[in-house]
Amino acid sequence: MTSPFSLLLPVYGRDDPAQLVRAFRSAVDEQTLRPDEVVIVRDGPVPDGLGATLAELVATSPVPARVLPLEVNVGLADALTAGLAACTHEVVARMDADDVALPDRFAKQLALLDEGYDLVGSGLYEFVDDEAVTIGVRTPPTGEAHIKRYARFHDPFNHPTVVYRRAAVAAAGGYVPVGLMEDYWLFARMLATGARAENLPEPLVKYRVGAGAYKRRGGLKQLGAELRLQRLMRRAGITTNAELVRNVVVRGGYRLVPEALRKVAYRALLQRGFRKGRSA
Repeated sequence: MTSPFSLLLPVYGRDDPAQLVRAFRSAVDEQTLRPDEVVIVRDGPVPDGLGATLAELVATSPVPARVLPLEVNVGLADALTAGLAACTHEVVARMDADDVALPDRFAKQLALLDEGYDLVGSGLYEFVDDEAVTIGVRTPPTGEAHIKRYARFHDPFNHPTVVYRRAAVAAAGGYVPVGLMEDYWLFARMLATGARAENLPEPLVKYRVGAGAYKRRGGLKQLGAELRLQRLMRRAGITTNAELVRNVVVRGGYRLVPEALRKVAYRALLQRGFRKGRSA
């Protein structure tokens, strides 16, 4: 029997109502294995149109669904922490408010959770506006040893694809704000604290690459977050001194290149990290 699970979906004021509806329907109505509940975290005030969409989704959901309203915008890490606390079930699936889940996503991932894994991700397709037009594919590392090696250099999971156990998240200390890398920092700590992890290489989510996606990954603010992450990784014993230096140079340098080059460099870094993880 498949474990019951919660779907955790954070929403904030700038999310698009139509994209939210598509994300929700793909992750609930269209799934061959539906979640047993949906927890939507409303991270701060939202416009009337988005609020009406949230109410309609809850009212028409084929599974129990509720909105957890946060009075002020607290950011993704704290919103996810609040959402996890509100989830009924031990197993929780993540979903973003502008992505699309393929129909067999949860059926395939929950099968691995039921084998004893604590954290399971998958590959994903990238698209811009039309979900039928794929502009890229992200294939994550597979195998626990490979995933742990890869984590020293790059996030080994496509964060919108993960399903995990709340106990493993708690054992690692939960979400901590680190720029746009709170997911990476959590996953690295989960691996370091003994969580069993695996990736399904096939894409099970369509990931929307919106306007400004590459711009947000750069700049001095994100460089500062990167430097903080690398200090935390070294302090936790996840990386060595040499790996710290390598990551500051490569990953930190990436934050400072022009946006046009960042688009090219992003995939190059992913592939370089993949090879490094495989050969380390």
